[in-house]
Amino acid sequence: MKIKDKVGVVFVCMGNICRSPTAEVVFRHYVEQAGLGELVCVDSAGTHDYHVGAAPDGRTQRAAQQRGYDMSLLRGRQVEVGDFSRFDYVLAMDEANLAILKRLRPHDSAGHLGLFLDFARHHGEREVPDPYYGGADGFERVLDMVEDAAEGLLTHIRQRHFK
Repeated sequence: MKIKDKVGVVFVCMGNICRSPTAEVVFRHYVEQAGLGELVCVDSAGTHDYHVGAAPDGRTQRAAQQRGYDMSLLRGRQVEVGDFSRFDYVLAMDEANLAILKRLRPHDSAGHLGLFLDFARHHGEREVPDPYYGGADGFERVLDMVEDAAEGLLTHIRQRHFK
């Protein structure tokens, strides 16, 4: 195993109350299950300050809880320029938020900036859709996509950082 500081991963959506906290809690669960909790740091943030300090959306929490994920301690925060140096992977849920992150990213940033679904194995979509204005099925769809991409990301990180 490679000796290094923790590998940092931050997931980013618009408000940090639906998609990115879902990705955070799912990926953290997978990291813990793999025995890598001491080696991988996981967080989430939003590009906008709409919900700083707020808990994840109740519908998001209910959908996650039904699959065994507890989001009750998460609170929204806004992405910061410093995140590009703190995290090795800055992963956006969609192209709009990726565009914002590209504008915020310092020129000397060496980490990976991209779309989270680029790590998915079974979903051909590139963007995790925002379920906020839809029904319960949208939150389930987000979880399906996030679980898929989280597995792919964990495999990638293991191969790249912990051989």
